[in-house]
Amino acid sequence: MTKIIGLTGGIGSGKTTVANYLLEKNIPVYIADDEARKITNSKKVIDKIVAIFGNEVLKNSKIDRAALAKIVFKDKEKLAQLNAIIHPEVKKHFKKWLKSKLDYKFVVKESAILFESGSYKDCDAIILVTAPLEVRIERTMKRDKIDRESVLQRINNQMSEEEKIKKSDYIIQNNYLKDTHSQLDNLLKNFK
Repeated sequence: MTKIIGLTGGIGSGKTTVANYLLEKNIPVYIADDEARKITNSKKVIDKIVAIFGNEVLKNSKIDRAALAKIVFKDKEKLAQLNAIIHPEVKKHFKKWLKSKLDYKFVVKESAILFESGSYKDCDAIILVTAPLEVRIERTMKRDKIDRESVLQRINNQMSEEEKIKKSDYIIQNNYLKDTHSQLDNLLKNFK
């Protein structure tokens, strides 16, 4: 049976770097955030989001992700409402995707909110990617072109790193790329 390995980490920790390395190793990786973006563009989901958040989150008949982020990252209840719309759809999509990967020993499900969404319950093991807080802030500011305060709001809306460490089976310290790859190579021996 194909094992599901969860891959998670706080914003700016380097989950994408790790996921890309795994893809280079021909390991199937499901990027939940990418799929959530696609799902957010479906008419059914757009209608549900607009019903809760109003037309101010629409731009050219699509969800304005920046406008929506401003709302949900300031209000945990609003974030929970958004997640209640998106996560069931992502879960359905993942199940379909997984059916096409049953000839692999394991697949990786990458999700920033693996624990918060409850998706971790479907995983056989969890890998947590970590990096120092200041590194995470700098990476996110540069990547998303947002200010420090916006990054801190997002970090504060995620489960704490300490809680994630307690719930994870493996920890990858993502400070230096070469070292991160070495840690991953050693870790992958556990799943083969």
